[in-house]
Amino acid sequence: MLTSLYKWKVRFLKSPRGCAIWRRWQNFRGRPVGNYSHLRDLIRQHVNGKSFADIGCMWGVNGDYSFHAEQCGATEVKGVDVFGPTPEFLDKKAKLGSDVEFILGDASHPSVLDQIGTVDVVLCAGVLYHHPAPFDLLVALRRICRDTLILRTSTIPEMTGLLNAAVYWPMLNAKDRALWNLSSLGLLRQEGITEDFNPDAGYGNWFWGLTPSCLASLLTTAGFWVARREAEPFAQTFICKAVDSPFAHRLPDEEEAREMAAEISSQRIALPA
Repeated sequence: MLTSLYKWKVRFLKSPRGCAIWRRWQNFRGRPVGNYSHLRDLIRQHVNGKSFADIGCMWGVNGDYSFHAEQCGATEVKGVDVFGPTPEFLDKKAKLGSDVEFILGDASHPSVLDQIGTVDVVLCAGVLYHHPAPFDLLVALRRICRDTLILRTSTIPEMTGLLNAAVYWPMLNAKDRALWNLSSLGLLRQEGITEDFNPDAGYGNWFWGLTPSCLASLLTTAGFWVARREAEPFAQTFICKAVDSPFAHRLPDEEEAREMAAEISSQRIALPA
């Protein structure tokens, strides 16, 4: 019964009429409703006099948010992506006389994190659902973020009565993937949803559909506090503050590890799962 009701909910929300009704209802209730067009305003509100990094800066925008941050008073701007820079980026950088630095690399990789260093404000838009290990990426964002994270990502509707739920899209059959096809809302292609998972596409695939509660819990675990959330039926924008140390499992040194092993064995608590 739960599955049938949830599927009906998803189909309703991904219809233009259902999406519009949902937005009007949220506005009526006084809840912040998100929109992709809000990103420029959010950047302007947070970057003046601050250093800034844009993670996933190229696809479809050619570094525009990085240039926008610089024009809004950011003191240092770095754009990071797994491809590029695009000709459009290079042309605009030259025309503006911009000091935006482009870094080619995977932002979850330690060597790239070292290149980025730490900045005051981090933007990550349209990236998280393309990563097979979203928690690892959030921890990486926390490592480079001193103050504010602006995170926008595709999500799936909340599952009533089942908080922190998520859907892993790779290897679903075509019938099951069809539920998540958002072409009715204007998305022309979702690699790994509108067609089979494609290993050669790498991060181009859509990997995870996270519910808002799941995403909020991942952010908190990674070391962020959610200050504001702007919701949409299939996307969320989170404004977060870096409050806790980035999550990390501390490995013991060799002597400590042997002592731990001896204690575990003596207590006979390591039983097969």
